[in-house]
Amino acid sequence: MRSIAAVAALLLMPVTAHAAEPITGQWLTKEGKAIVTVAPCGAGVCGRITKVLKPNPEGHGVDERNPNPALRNRPIVGLPILSNFVDGGKDWRGRIYDPEAGKEYRSILKKLPDGNLQVQGCIAFFCQTQLWRPVR
Repeated sequence: MRSIAAVAALLLMPVTAHAAEPITGQWLTKEGKAIVTVAPCGAGVCGRITKVLKPNPEGHGVDERNPNPALRNRPIVGLPILSNFVDGGKDWRGRIYDPEAGKEYRSILKKLPDGNLQVQGCIAFFCQTQLWRPVR
């Protein structure tokens, strides 16, 4: 009887969950166009463009390609582009907004062993991957 109780107690113990590698900090985007700051928000993390290093020569420094006309005058600096990212165990999952295309995508972020951030934007099963470097 004691062995049954011991097994039952073991089965009821919480399973240790693996946490994704933290991704907070500042990241240099692909081609060094901007710096994105990732910080805690809500139950996960979010990211904003905090500095534009290579402005779009045809742009006006605002979110002009946003599909919502009411949002097209938002400045690029301060623009939220990573939202609702939650720890998925081995990676972070949420939404990414691309101001150059004016589109939002399902996204997966993962800190790699070399310190870079793997950023994926996905439509259905098709994903495009970028590497963002940490700002030092």
